[in-house]
Amino acid sequence: MKIPFSNLLGFPNLISFVIFSFAPFWVLAQNSAPVLEYAISPTKSPIKIDGILDETVWKNTKPAQYFNQYFPYDTSKAVCRTEVRLSYDDTFIYVAIKAYDSLGKKYLVPSLRRDFGGQATDQVSIVFDPFQDRQNGFVFSITPRGVQREGLIVTTGQEDLDLSWDNKWYSEARIEDGFWAAEMAIPFNTLRFKQGSSRWNINFYRADSKTNERSTWTKVPRNMPVFTLAYPAELVWDKPLNKKNRNISVIPYLLGGNNKDFEKNPMENKNNFAVGGDAKIAVTPSLNLDLTVNPDFSQVEVDRQVTNLNRFELFFPERRQFFLENADLFSNFGFDNIRPFFSRRIGIARDASTGQNIQNPIHFGARLSGRLNKDWRIGVLNMQTAKDEKAGVPSTNYSVAVVQRRVFTRSNISGILVNKQADKDTYNRLLGLDYNLASADNKWTGKFSYQQSFSPNQGIDPFAFGGNLNYNTQNLQVNVLHQSVNENFNPEVGFTPRRNFNRDEFVAFYNFYPKSKILNSHAPAWFSQVIWNKQYGVLDYVHNPFYAFRFQNNMYLELNAWQYYTYLYEPFDPTNTGGEPLPANVGYKYHNLMVIFNTDNRKKLYGSGVWVWGQYFNGRITSLQGNLNYRHQHWAILTLNYEYNKISLPEPYQTADLLLLGPRLDLTLSRSVFFTALAQYNSQIQNINVNARLQWRFKPVSDLFIVYTDNYYATNLKEKNRAFVIKLNYWFNL
Repeated sequence: MKIPFSNLLGFPNLISFVIFSFAPFWVLAQNSAPVLEYAISPTKSPIKIDGILDETVWKNTKPAQYFNQYFPYDTSKAVCRTEVRLSYDDTFIYVAIKAYDSLGKKYLVPSLRRDFGGQATDQVSIVFDPFQDRQNGFVFSITPRGVQREGLIVTTGQEDLDLSWDNKWYSEARIEDGFWAAEMAIPFNTLRFKQGSSRWNINFYRADSKTNERSTWTKVPRNMPVFTLAYPAELVWDKPLNKKNRNISVIPYLLGGNNKDFEKNPMENKNNFAVGGDAKIAVTPSLNLDLTVNPDFSQVEVDRQVTNLNRFELFFPERRQFFLENADLFSNFGFDNIRPFFSRRIGIARDASTGQNIQNPIHFGARLSGRLNKDWRIGVLNMQTAKDEKAGVPSTNYSVAVVQRRVFTRSNISGILVNKQADKDTYNRLLGLDYNLASADNKWTGKFSYQQSFSPNQGIDPFAFGGNLNYNTQNLQVNVLHQSVNENFNPEVGFTPRRNFNRDEFVAFYNFYPKSKILNSHAPAWFSQVIWNKQYGVLDYVHNPFYAFRFQNNMYLELNAWQYYTYLYEPFDPTNTGGEPLPANVGYKYHNLMVIFNTDNRKKLYGSGVWVWGQYFNGRITSLQGNLNYRHQHWAILTLNYEYNKISLPEPYQTADLLLLGPRLDLTLSRSVFFTALAQYNSQIQNINVNARLQWRFKPVSDLFIVYTDNYYATNLKEKNRAFVIKLNYWFNL
């Protein structure tokens, strides 16, 4: 069945009109200036970072206290009392934390590994916004066991916390009778700020697992992210800051290993040895130059496998350290499915003889990124990959230039230029422009993006554009989106798995907050998506009424009723196992039920799951996926990731039972020694993967990795390939 676009009663056109006609007026929403202030003054004597708050400066410094509750309610003062004090000297910002505990029970610290998850971990976090732009900030967190976490807050249409960023700072914590205490020493060199600044934005938040309370110093509505920059206090310095210290870091690595390919050359053991490294140079206190020579971009942790029931390419996030600082400048352009720049494209090439993706060595790279002032950010990246004559891969240069201008209170306009060039006649280029909307009170957020690619012999109109707008209050949340991608749009260094389509989406929640000791909130909701083009009319649509329940103990339940339509303009096997494909130019209507649940992750045994049952194209599907975890605090977490899909299609089409199992053992022997063992069984690609990794963090951001990995055929356990790697990296501050 083919559905003409006119049958949709103009729904996509209406959404597009609303977004692009009225959005500029909503940007002007403002909120009041910060109310709370914290006056910071220097310490006159040394501070020993031991978690014991016995220094004179802490006894004489007034604390930030009287926190406001964020969860389960946001209308009262926090039950758990928290005090935070700050001081500084020429090198560090010092933070002293005293988190009181009235229940006298054990604290919940699931693991000793850094960069922990937040909701089910006792912690206190400090948020810095040195430029007071309410768009970008730093988060530093610590648990009662002294486990560190640092991250970057970025605002590109919505606020996100990126925990992949690593840097060097010092801390210690101690558990005392009736409270736990911690001290931090955060180097000024770790932060980016304006020379001569005298005011920053700041906030603190705490998670207490026993009372299941989360609280913030300045009041933050519970419908906003707890780390939001929209509701700050001010950190007032006693004198303008002057960064005098030299800020150069060198991070070399040594790598040795052995790998064997049992399919191509079972008699050859290939030994590997590599030397390279990165350097980080602060050109100004807010502008950083990253350099890399012969970088090792191998993964010390394998990507998690997934069952692919999709017709399009899957996305895997960037994990390589070189790309992470100021990553939002480069990688957050466009939308999740229309990215003009995707850094994982660099270092991967396609073998001309086999059509397979292969690793492409990188000779060198440089990246300049950061702030010129409060309103302007820039980024420039250049990398050169190696020539591989055997695979038919030329040496290729990748260049990216970005500029961002802050407008209004929290919004910005950004431009990007991407260039991939092998020679003067072989190139792919892209120009993009984004407007990221965030009102001062964060009720209105959104993004509007236009991109155009340039290649030899390109077709007409090689462009893509889109916009989305979010309205977020305590009770009502609404999002509308429109995207349009031309069939000749070709971002070779980006991520756009589908082209030649228009997409319109609408989603709305209405939250109720009952006076209940069991239920925190519940929300009826609706989601609709329509994908169409002029050639075929409606390609896909989804309509989904659902109801969400959030409980006081962190449990979550969601009930969904999905109605789908899919028009196959190309043959497709819904099992992705190489079976007889469904024919092209046929439309399918089908519906199913879905249940999503998360248990209380403060318990020793906890998990999550998604259950689907109903129709699937011209057949039926039963699906169950999620994870089950057992925690032995705080030394070990045993996890089983699971996914089972039973797909039944009428003959002659494929019927399949697809099973994906991923047991994982995560041992934290101390705050510096970690061991991870992971096995993955994937029946869809008939592969078994085994990976074991030992990590010793002998200095801050300095590690020794020992990694072993194996791949086997699932049918007969015949070995495919094996690798053993030892890697040492060390962070020097010069």
